[in-house]
Order: sequence, then C-alpha cells, then structure tokens
Amino acid sequence: MLFLCTGNSCRSQMAEGWTRKLKAGTIDVFSAGVETHGLNPNAVKVMAEAGVDISGHRSKLINEFMDVELDVVITVCGNARETCPYFPPRCKVLHVGFDDPPKMAAALAEQGESEEKQLDCYRKIRDEIKAFVEKMPENISNEVVSIN
Repeated sequence: MLFLCTGNSCRSQMAEGWTRKLKAGTIDVFSAGVETHGLNPNAVKVMAEAGVDISGHRSKLINEFMDVELDVVITVCGNARETCPYFPPRCKVLHVGFDDPPKMAAALAEQGESEEKQLDCYRKIRDEIKAFVEKMPENISNEVVSIN
C-alpha cells in the first residue's frame, strides 16, 4: 500500500506512520509525493505526542515506487489525486482526502493565533488519519471510491 500526497511531508507521512504502528505485520506500507517538500517538523511533533515516531522518515517521490508491485494507492490530497500517475489495472487507486494542516495552521498564524492552536490543526488531521487507518483494510473496499 502507498499513501500519496503532494509533497510527502505531512499527511502521507502520518498515514504511513499510523499504518506501520497499527497494522504492522498485516499491511506493508509506504508513502510518497508527486514532489518532495521535506518532512514537516510539526507532523513529526504531533505524531510523537501520539507515540508514533516518524522522525526517521524522509520525503520520497512516487518514482521511487514505480517498480514496486502495489495493491492499493491512496491519495490523501486533491493535488495528488489530480496528478496521480497511471498504475496497472490490478492496483486499486483510491482517494481519501484530508485537510492540509500546514495551510490550516498558516491561516491561524495570519490571525495571530498561538503556536499551540496551530499545532491543533495537525492534531486534528493526525487523529482523522488514525481513525481511517484503524478501519483498514475493510474501509478500503467499503467506504472509498476508485479513481483509476
């Protein structure tokens, strides 16, 4: 399974981290981006608060996985969905969109909100991703729509 996002810096990294923690031994998981933006330090921070260490992850391009036989690719942002490369028909490509924590936090920063309030944006999405991962793999066939 591969989680795909624009920059592989936040949402896809959190999804990979949660899947590795919650589904170890049942789902092989990776994350990548259509670009690389580096690992978001706020994502690392809020995942650590929840007991998931993603500090050793790195931002990866989708091209690194073109030779990997993937069963499922899940895009977690609109841009990745729109620019998702073609995968063989046996690979299910799905979209499960999550809001963009850096964008949400930037809007709060412009309003003069505290760093803690900004981190709450990351925590909200972290928890939404965890809830999605907890229901895998059943929700992959029941709740999301194929875009391939």
